[in-house]
Amino acid sequence: MILNSFERTIAKRYLVPGRGEAFIAVVAGISLGAVMLGVAALVIVMSVMNGFRAELIDKIVGLNGHAIIQAYGGRLDNWQDVLKEVRATPGVVRASPLIEQPLLATFNGRVEAVLARGNTAEDIARIGPNVKMGNLAEVKPEAGTVAIGTRLAENLGARVGDTITIINPQGQATPFGTVPRQVGYKIAAIFEIGIYDYDQSFVVMPISDAQQLLLIGDQIGMIEVKTTDPEKATEILAPLTQKLRGQAVVSDWKTINASLFEALAVERVAMFVVLSLIVLVAVFNILSSLIMLVRAKTRDIAILRTMGAPRKSILKIFVTTGFTIGALGTIAGLILGAIFLYFRQGVVRAIEVLTGQNLWDPSIRFLTELPARSDPKEITAIVVMSLVLSFLFTLYPAYKAASTDPVQVLRYE
Repeated sequence: MILNSFERTIAKRYLVPGRGEAFIAVVAGISLGAVMLGVAALVIVMSVMNGFRAELIDKIVGLNGHAIIQAYGGRLDNWQDVLKEVRATPGVVRASPLIEQPLLATFNGRVEAVLARGNTAEDIARIGPNVKMGNLAEVKPEAGTVAIGTRLAENLGARVGDTITIINPQGQATPFGTVPRQVGYKIAAIFEIGIYDYDQSFVVMPISDAQQLLLIGDQIGMIEVKTTDPEKATEILAPLTQKLRGQAVVSDWKTINASLFEALAVERVAMFVVLSLIVLVAVFNILSSLIMLVRAKTRDIAILRTMGAPRKSILKIFVTTGFTIGALGTIAGLILGAIFLYFRQGVVRAIEVLTGQNLWDPSIRFLTELPARSDPKEITAIVVMSLVLSFLFTLYPAYKAASTDPVQVLRYE
């Protein structure tokens, strides 16, 4: 909508009402503030939810791969042949043998349920960036060393250099019954993945040590697979699913965590719809402020019409006035949302201090910090929605202003 100099001058005048029209200015300011808060709320919530989902995917996929091939009964005998076949599959970037087994760990009288995880040396090295204490290089085959999560170390009261005992209930059979197998391991490193459940339970050791602990010989429990595209893991591994039918199950990360990510998807849509109502309420404020402005400026409009201003110009002036309020509110909302997201962790801590409540409990939220990741497409959709609604809600008062009959208004002047 292109405005001439006359229309721009009048629109600027109406955007900043005079001294006698302070109430209209207050209503317009409230409208701008409401749009700002609505847009900011949408940007913040959607970015946090996207960040939550992305962080979960990155951490889960980064540790467990894009898919798991698990044998029926939990033991894969001919795993070397299967591993070669997996690595030869187009689209597979990496495939590694893996052992995972729920066990118990004790230290100084404390007992915790753990997940013993046997990895190759290459996979263990990938935990390196997450190590908080100790030396991961010391976790070597037959060295009797392990790496454990930070939460598990806190729960056991153990530090680097301490020796924890891992108990395997399926021990050796004796004339007096089965004796649980107990093996002591020195803590060489303590890591923090960032997902509470992992940091609370994982005990990482070389795969050969895990085989000795579990007394399974040369068998493994599963094969971890990483593909070129995590979103297409199912399609990439479809040929393997057919070949291994009856021998093993191929599960991608979406299937393994289906309930979690489905819940996040539903919540994401619901939050977008609910928070969009805030923007809708805000543009209703623009509508009401424009109606009040039109009523207050009825005499001015009539004079402009008498002086030759066409109805189209009056329409454009009031549409521009209302749309400008919506546009400024949208821009301010984007800025406010960006500032909040940048200082989000500090804001969370400040609210926790003021309220005395733990707003971000890792045991509930899975992640140790509030994540955020903005999606340009979603931000664009939010901006477009706000601007379109702002435009549509200016049409009625602008039409009423353009329809003003100067004869009726100025009859008794």
